Amino acid sequence: MAQPSPHTLRGAETNFYAEAIEQQFDITMFGQAVHVVATPVQYTWNYGDGTVFGPQPSMGGPLPQDRWGEKTRTSHAYGETGDFQVVLTTSFQGTYSVNAGPPLPIPGQGQLNAPPQTVSVWRSLTRNYADDCNANPQGQGCPGVATPP
Repeated sequence: MAQPSPHTLRGAETNFYAEAIEQQFDITMFGQAVHVVATPVQYTWNYGDGTVFGPQPSMGGPLPQDRWGEKTRTSHAYGETGDFQVVLTTSFQGTYSVNAGPPLPIPGQGQLNAPPQTVSVWRSLTRNYADDCNANPQGQGCPGVATPP
């Protein structure tokens, strides 16, 4: 998830966070009841602009809208405008048990890539004007008046 999304501003912090939860599976193998638990333990963000953050243990979290733009543990500020494909890779550790026996560790970690999320990075321009469009209808930024590049 990204905040703001799907559009953000160049140079502003965009907050990224995961929504990963523990997964449980019950399957039958060779006539035996097998219970598998996969727990998310690490997260890696590829922000699509050549920057990769992780693996690290924080999934981040959402911010209230009035705090969008604040730097967070998992946020990223884009230096260029354009559309970027952000991919989150979540690493899981697992355990399994057979026929309701004790949980046993599964060696290593499994990784799952979330579908790419497109973030459009725009630029913003700030200009100060002495008059509003009521006082000066031909002023820059008023309807029908070209804005300088």
